[in-house]
Amino acid sequence: MNKDELMLQLKEQIIKQLKLEGKTPADIGDHDPLFVEGLGLDSIDALELIVLLQQEYNIKLNNAEQGQEVFRSVSTMAEFILEKQTQYV
Repeated sequence: MNKDELMLQLKEQIIKQLKLEGKTPADIGDHDPLFVEGLGLDSIDALELIVLLQQEYNIKLNNAEQGQEVFRSVSTMAEFILEKQTQYV
């Protein structure tokens, strides 16, 4: 899977996981912030994203600081997932 396909998949998963009714993948920019300005997610949403990474991609975060980097945007999430997947191949 390439990065663009993964970003589209992530947007769909984020909308479903966080129950963002009325949102479509097109509403979420690849580099838009997920927290505060962008999607306006909060700490509860961050926990849901951690669960998403574990369930869908079998990836666990090491610490909160790593989460802040990974969850900056859909693009940073996709890069992190692709990096982790190549480590296991």
